[in-house]
Order: sequence, then C-alpha cells, then structure tokens
Amino acid sequence: MAKEWLELQSKSLAPETISILGTRLKSALYPYLGSRPVAEITAQELLAALRRIEARGRHETAHRVRALAGRVLRYAVATGRAQHDVAADLRDALAPVKSRNFASVTDPARVGELLRAIDGYYGNPVTMLALKLAPLVFVRPGELRAAEWSEFDLANAEWRIPGARMKMGEPHIVPLARQAVAILRELQPFDRGGRYLFPSLRTRERPMSNNTINAALRRLGYASDEQTAHGFRSMASTLLNEQGFPPDVIELQLAHSERNKVRAAYNKAQRLPERRKMMQAWADYLDGLRAGKQVAPSVVDAAPTSTP
Repeated sequence: MAKEWLELQSKSLAPETISILGTRLKSALYPYLGSRPVAEITAQELLAALRRIEARGRHETAHRVRALAGRVLRYAVATGRAQHDVAADLRDALAPVKSRNFASVTDPARVGELLRAIDGYYGNPVTMLALKLAPLVFVRPGELRAAEWSEFDLANAEWRIPGARMKMGEPHIVPLARQAVAILRELQPFDRGGRYLFPSLRTRERPMSNNTINAALRRLGYASDEQTAHGFRSMASTLLNEQGFPPDVIELQLAHSERNKVRAAYNKAQRLPERRKMMQAWADYLDGLRAGKQVAPSVVDAAPTSTP
C-alpha cells in the first residue's frame, strides 16, 4: 500500500522528497508493519514502531513518521482497503516537540560580518560561490544546491524553478539582482557542461550534499545555533519586514503558500515587478552591510503600485 501511494506522489513531488519519504518508510515502518494487512494494523502496533524512534531521542522524526503513516492509511481508506486511519488516534500519544526556528544572524552589523567572512572563505571555490549566492536569493537550501543551469536566464536576470523542485509544488520565479548574475557568471567556468550549478565533489551527476553549506558555515566559525543554510531565508524575511517592504511581496518571494486562491492569482500575475525591485534593493543593502554601512534598502522603489 505504501509503495502504491509513493508511486502516486512521485507524479507531483520532487525526486528528493520522494527519496526522503521512501527512506523513512523503509527504515521506520516496513520492518515492523510492512508485512501486515493494512486493514488489520492497530494503533498500538504503529505506536510501538514510533516508540522505537523516540527511544533514540528522535522525537521530531517520530512525529514525521506518524504523519507519513497517516498519509498512507488515509489513502488506503480512500481506496476502500482500510476502514480507519489509526495514525490519527496517536496525535497526542507522542512526546511533544519544541518548535524551533532555523538559526539566523539578523542583526545588521553581524550580517555584515557574516558576508565579509564568506568573502574570505578559503575552501572549494564552488562552495564559496554557493555561500555568496544564498543570501541574495534566499531560496530553500534544497532548491539552491540542486539548481540546474537550464533553469536560468541570465540575459533576463531570472531563475525559474520548476514546480517539481518546490516544496509547494508550484513553479517559482527568482528575480536576479545584478550581484547575483555576476556570481553566476563567475560560476560558469566551473560547470564544464554539467547539469548542476553546484555538483557533488564526488560526481557531477549529483548536486552537492545537503550538508555542504552548513559545513562551510561551521568552517567559518558559525555554530549551528548561530547561522544555518536555511537561516538565510529568516535573515531576509526579518530584515526586509523591518525595513518596511510589503509583506505580501516578501511572502511571495519566499514562496510561502497563499491560501486565498484569488489573491494568489493576482499576486503571481501582477507583483513580479515589485519583487524585482525588492531583490535589487536587498542586494544593494547587503553590499552596504558588507562595507560596514548601516543603510536601509530602498523601500520606495519596491512599494506596491496598486492594491488587489
């Protein structure tokens, strides 16, 4: 049942996401429930499998596996092969997980220090360029590390990420500031006809590992509770909001889900020019912080031109 469900999801989810889901199924659920008829699995059996994960101190993983089991079981119910999603009975049975934010430097002076540290990175040059690009585009780490040259239009300063690689499953446009285009042109001589901007050090057929940027930050002296690869998103969101940029424009550029479908349609169709101005203002602002200045990005240039 799980394999059938996973095959169905592979039509809309990114291959990396499918791989993660498959690994969780194989390691956490198949050994204990894989051979059981799906309609006969009890809440107690599923809880026993989840307790094994908790016993290793992986409380957040236990909650994710419970949710994954629920998705498979709800599919079984929907297709008439089970009567009840027993994972739903376990919502309060696991130890709670404290919510945590991805560590991020948000004080402007310290952001400038971080940018100067990145400029002085002495490791692999491709990794250094990934570090330089990350704060300028503030996409999710998986979207950055698996970026493909075919997605970029440098002449029009755009990065179009296909929906299959996005968390929300919808295509996303990243307007590229002049500084971002310059980094990408600096990166081009390293590609040697490869598919990925940031290939693995072991093989050009795969992107860099999901820990490469975090490891580079550790090498620069930033601990995991100070700055993470994902934290560049929090950095941009915090500072852009503090500087007065329209929250809708920021949220659109972060590719957060817009629940109101009419508003979403308007935003996607009408707000790209504002996002372009904001991304250039953000890049210029980062340049100022790198130089030790305390200047704000130009909010006026990115102000909304109309209202929905």
